[in-house]
Amino acid sequence: MMKVSGTISQVDIELQDRSYTIAIAPSLFDDPLSYAVLPRASSALIVSNTTVAPLYAQRLQAALQGKYSQLHHVVLPDGEGFKTWETLNLIFDALLQNGCDRKTVLFALGGGVVGDMTGFAAASYMRGVPFVQIPTTLLAQVDSSVGGKTGINHPLGKNMIGAFYQPLLVVCDLDTLKTLPARELSAGLAEVIKYGPIADMAFLDWIEAHIDTLLARDPAALAHAVKRCCEIKAWVVSQDERESGLRAILNFGHTFGHAIEAGLGYGQWLHGEAVGCGMVMAASLSARLGLVDAALVRRLTTLIQKAGLPVTGPVLDASDNAGRYLELMRLDKKSLGGDIRFVVIDAPGRASLRGAPDALVREVIDACCLRL
Repeated sequence: MMKVSGTISQVDIELQDRSYTIAIAPSLFDDPLSYAVLPRASSALIVSNTTVAPLYAQRLQAALQGKYSQLHHVVLPDGEGFKTWETLNLIFDALLQNGCDRKTVLFALGGGVVGDMTGFAAASYMRGVPFVQIPTTLLAQVDSSVGGKTGINHPLGKNMIGAFYQPLLVVCDLDTLKTLPARELSAGLAEVIKYGPIADMAFLDWIEAHIDTLLARDPAALAHAVKRCCEIKAWVVSQDERESGLRAILNFGHTFGHAIEAGLGYGQWLHGEAVGCGMVMAASLSARLGLVDAALVRRLTTLIQKAGLPVTGPVLDASDNAGRYLELMRLDKKSLGGDIRFVVIDAPGRASLRGAPDALVREVIDACCLRL
C-alpha cells in the first residue's frame, strides 16, 4: 500500500493488491508531496466541473507540474443532471484526442458526480487506467470518493450503469470545504449522520453534540467527522468490496432517496437532501417492522432537520404517490426479482437488508410525504 508521509490523518482501505490510503488534512491537494506516492507516468488528465475548476484547477496543475510532462484538463458541466453518457464521453474525448496511454493518471477534482464519472471513465478507458480521488465536497469526502463505486445515472434509475473500480489514493483537503455552499454542506451532513444509526451510536451522540459546530465549519469538528466516517466505511468496504452483503448497510436511506431523485428529476433535490429524507422513511419503516422504537425515529428526524435537510418527502404522483415510489424503488440495485430490499435499523448501531410488505411501505410513504 502506498503511504502518505507527514502529519496527515490517514485511513487505509485494505483490499490486498487494490489497497490504498485516504489522506485527510488541510492544505493538502495542492501540495506536490501529496502525490509523491503515485507511480510515474508521462501524462495526467484532471477532470473537474464548471464550479470547481475556477477555484482549484490551476493550483492542482501547479502541484502536478513536475510529476507529469503532459497535463490535460477537461471541465464538465456541474450537477447531477449531467451524470450521463454524453458527459462521460467528454472525458473519453479528452483522453483520445490527447493520445493518452494506459498509464495516464486521471484526477477527479470535485464532488460525487465528478468522482463517480472519472472513476467510471478510468475503469473503462483501455480497460482500466489509474485514477485519484480529490473530493471537494463533504459528501464526497465522507462517502462517494471512498470504496470504488463508479458510474452514471439512467433516466429510470440512479447509478445503474457503472463498475467497482478502486482509486490509487484519496486526498481529502479539508480547506476545500470552506468554499462549499451551505446547501451542499447540509447535503454532506446526511452522509455523516447515516453512519451513526447503522454502525456507531457513540458517533451519533457526537454528531448531535456538535451539529452546530459542523454547520459553522469548525475545522476540528469537520476533521473528526471526515476521519470517523472514512474509518467506518473503510472497515465495511474491506470486508465486502462488491456489496454482496455487509456493504449494503451504507445505503441506509438511499432506496427511498434514489426514488425521490429519479421521481423529481435529477438535480431538483441534492443527493444528500434525498438521503436525509430517505433516512427518516427508512427509520420509520424500521419502527413499523418492530425493530426500533419511535423515540429513535424522532431523535434521528430532529437531527436531520437540525442539519438543514428535508424530513418530509415530495409528492411524485398526485393520483398514487406511494405507488410511484414503489415503482421507482423496484429499479433499485438492491432489488431482487422485483422485490424491494431496504436497509433497516435492526437495533441502535446495527443495520441489515430486508424486504417489507408493500402495504407497510405504503403506510410509511403516506405518513412521511407532503399532503396535497
